Amino acid sequence: MKRPIPRTVRFGLLSTYPPTPCRLANYSSALSGALGARGSQVSVVRVADGSQSADARIVGELVNGSARSAAHCVDSLNQSDVAVIQHEYGVYGGAHGDDLLDIIDGLRVPAVAIAHTILKNPAPHQRWVMERMAATIDRIVVMSDAARERLCSEYGVDRRKVVTIPYGAVLPTGPRAKRGSRPTILTCGLLGPGKGVERVIDVMSSLQSVPGHPRYVVAGRTHPKVLARDGEAYREARIEQARRLGVADSVSFEDRHLDRASLAALFQAAAVIVLPYDSTDQVASGALVDAVASGRPVVATAFPHAVEVLRDGAGILVPHDDPEALSCALRRVLTQPRLAGSLAAEARQLAPAMAWPVVADTYLELAARLLTERQLRV
Repeated sequence: MKRPIPRTVRFGLLSTYPPTPCRLANYSSALSGALGARGSQVSVVRVADGSQSADARIVGELVNGSARSAAHCVDSLNQSDVAVIQHEYGVYGGAHGDDLLDIIDGLRVPAVAIAHTILKNPAPHQRWVMERMAATIDRIVVMSDAARERLCSEYGVDRRKVVTIPYGAVLPTGPRAKRGSRPTILTCGLLGPGKGVERVIDVMSSLQSVPGHPRYVVAGRTHPKVLARDGEAYREARIEQARRLGVADSVSFEDRHLDRASLAALFQAAAVIVLPYDSTDQVASGALVDAVASGRPVVATAFPHAVEVLRDGAGILVPHDDPEALSCALRRVLTQPRLAGSLAAEARQLAPAMAWPVVADTYLELAARLLTERQLRV
């Protein structure tokens, strides 16, 4: 008999959080909102970055490197029923974020770690941090079966501890946005090396004969860490690349913050969404989930999360270093309405399972299991 989903769980969340401009912060905000809409209380300990937030959910900040701040963080999380810790490399203090382990050790309530990145070839200390976290946390949530398999087979984590919960997305509710006269190929998200934008720019000249003279739109600000390290060098190099190849009139960059409404409008106006990422081992992509949830055709390089989500027909996978395959895939979507419609229809079939209310219910079910397990051990 299925356990009823509880409605009044008090979650303590440790993560980056808006206005911090990163996907982890956006995820945390969306998850908090979805859990709150389901009747639960979410109290957030925000990883400090110097910015200020007036969000009523924030009950404290974690200042990396401060033992006093870490102690306050532990105290705040222990006031909840279940602690949820977002894990990503580069977020927490210490070598490869190992300061987080002391926080986990101090928790007296059931705890869940959401692992956004499972490295295929970690440095020895990175591997140790992940394995130690897995050994001491109650559950690790991953966002794809590929991530679960890697964590269990390559890191030796007990399969009973690993739970797969989709990334979460906002499904379109209004009428589809009117599309412009020129078909739009779209890449969204924080910009920086590894995004693979150069791959698409390289093939734009081969698409100029496509009816409607398609354009490539790259939407999103430069990743703050990239901006701090390299400034706008990557964006400027791509603009120069488009100029050099004679496709500057077909490539545009929208350097602005993308809230949910803006992102939804861009997706709905696109003829095809392209994810040309460099990574061959990425096991979680929020942009991929957003693209599929929007019900638009997707073309992506064959990173693991894309292979898993698109394999049944919601998109077209291309090899990482095959410009001809990328050009052919984009041309097919732009010139074959029946194919584009089939890809979009399959995406719309997958989308409901990715909706934030469904994802929130899955977290509530997990919380109920953890609380029951804790009661049985007392």
